[in-house]
Amino acid sequence: MTDVTTDAAATRLRRSPLAERHTALGAKFAPFGGWEMPLEYAGGGVLREHTAVRTDVGVFDVSHLGKVRVTGPGAAEFVNACLSNDLGRIGPGRAQYTLCCDDATGGVVDDIIAYLYADDHVFLIPNAANTAEVVRRLRAAAPPQVTITDEHEAYAVLAVQGPRSTELLDALGLPTAHEYMSFSPATLDGVELTVCRTGYTGERGYELVVPAGDAVVVWDALFAAEPAPRACGLAARDTLRTEMGYPLHGQDLSLEITPVQARSGWAVGWDKPAFWGRDALLAEKAAGPARTLRGLVAVDRAIPRPGMAIFHGDTRVGTVTSGTFSPTNKRGIALALVDTAPALPDGTELQVDIRGRRLPMLLTRPPFTHPSVK
Repeated sequence: MTDVTTDAAATRLRRSPLAERHTALGAKFAPFGGWEMPLEYAGGGVLREHTAVRTDVGVFDVSHLGKVRVTGPGAAEFVNACLSNDLGRIGPGRAQYTLCCDDATGGVVDDIIAYLYADDHVFLIPNAANTAEVVRRLRAAAPPQVTITDEHEAYAVLAVQGPRSTELLDALGLPTAHEYMSFSPATLDGVELTVCRTGYTGERGYELVVPAGDAVVVWDALFAAEPAPRACGLAARDTLRTEMGYPLHGQDLSLEITPVQARSGWAVGWDKPAFWGRDALLAEKAAGPARTLRGLVAVDRAIPRPGMAIFHGDTRVGTVTSGTFSPTNKRGIALALVDTAPALPDGTELQVDIRGRRLPMLLTRPPFTHPSVK
């Protein structure tokens, strides 16, 4: 029998401007943050797509990511007074990882990449599912001269990732010499786009921000060039980011998980006079968090999954937040929130409850692999 509710919900999912290209490649689609996005591709699958990014070059469609433009006199100063990191540490043409925190609790509303164009222009890329809430909070706080524009569907984003990503972009005449966490305007086949030296895989790579109507032109150009890239879906994106210990909002960061607990304090401008959540986070930092994000590596063939309980002897000491099989290390890995008392050093053997069996895993400090974004 047809599930009418499911079908109705599916019709409300946004679709990438590249959806027809994904279908032609035999993509398996899945809902993600309110969008229907490719999970993996026929003839590829997670292992091959993951390996392509670690050893060669892959292209992800991440057009589901949000796009928010903040403009007007004092726009950068306004953003800096809201988001956690200190925009004063960077200049125009640079990007910065930052957090939108709840002002009362310090919990993470979303993690965001901020692109600083000028004192009066900041472009933000939040996560798909949280874009509307980030926009709502910014608009509620913005002074009259600052405008917050939600451009979620106006742009596509293509992530070109892997050790041969520079070679691929060079073949197309796109800029590649700019430093990590910076961006440069460019033109490809008459399409104006922005080439960002950013990514979510731990490999050298770029993210191309392209007007949605021109996304197919840029996608086709990438796949017509050499070295030939592999199309990669969000399943491989997840295994790649987990190997690097990069957090995923909704699992490793959330309104219930603060930057202090997630060991993301490096993305907080602690000396700034104002940012959302400042008082709560300073208090938690001073007192010490009750739990922190740690890494786990399986001793045997165990594959941990989010939500699984973690034990030290007979005592439950934490919960898996992200867990997967690592294609690079050929074993299970996880990020987990682990109690800080008692203090457990790296190398301590814990047990993860996997379908009723407590299987051994060792505490470690991510990343689980060591490529280079440089």
